Amino acid sequence: MDELITQLYPLPSSERQLKGLYLSHNLRQYSHVSKKPFVYANFIVSLDGRIAVPHEDGNGQAVPTSIANERDWRLFQELATQSDLLISSGRYLRDWAAGRAQEILRVDDPRFSDLKGWRLDHNLPPQPDIAIISSSLEFPIPEVLTKSRRKVIVFTTNNPDLERVKEIEATAGKVFVAGDSSVSGEKMVQQMHELGYHTIYSAAGPKILHLLLKGGVLDRLYLTQTNRLLGGQPFSSIVEGDLFDAPIGVNLHTLYFDSHGLDGLGQLFMSYNLANQPIPKSEMNPQ
Repeated sequence: MDELITQLYPLPSSERQLKGLYLSHNLRQYSHVSKKPFVYANFIVSLDGRIAVPHEDGNGQAVPTSIANERDWRLFQELATQSDLLISSGRYLRDWAAGRAQEILRVDDPRFSDLKGWRLDHNLPPQPDIAIISSSLEFPIPEVLTKSRRKVIVFTTNNPDLERVKEIEATAGKVFVAGDSSVSGEKMVQQMHELGYHTIYSAAGPKILHLLLKGGVLDRLYLTQTNRLLGGQPFSSIVEGDLFDAPIGVNLHTLYFDSHGLDGLGQLFMSYNLANQPIPKSEMNPQ
């Protein structure tokens, strides 16, 4: 992790430490400036745009092991560390129950002991709360999620199974209706705001990114592009859903080249601000 990366944008170009790179973006300040939650998402993609390939056991899809790497994982953890609330899905909990998923923020991993300290220094609990988006409400809630008074908040659609709602609320937290046939990103984030969450990180998949974009509530997209081509079917990209009514514009915020990633093949670490979301001028050139 000691090898330097190159900042390509904003100019002037400079060499930067990987460790602490995304912590330096200081995401927690944004909601205090804008008086609304700051919502951000993150993906790692192959050069041909793939974020997932089928599991070896044929059940669902997962991040390709050929592009997953420790240097990107470090930055993923730095993004999760800064959040009050993590957005995930019922699929994530089902995968966890099946042994195909893990805790999103790994503060108990010795490699990330500094991130645990970072949260303590900022008067944050060891783990952020977790928000689950699910229309069916068909998912287990692992006990590990609810220990230490951690909250699980569920967002679903109209006319949910009331018995299932009672079961979830007796076990974990609160269920909120935030849409008719699908969850509305706008209604969901407004409810998160009313619950007191300021910094919200989507660690979920392309369908949830779609609803955040459609609702106009995503503020920043982080993207790692790896220098490997995968091919194959099915094709899964960062956004999946209906065609947007109008293309969604983004502005490049930061661009870094990691020449040491993927055994020297390299990768780009990029971040984009949504064009309709103002960012304080003081943060346009993170150091």
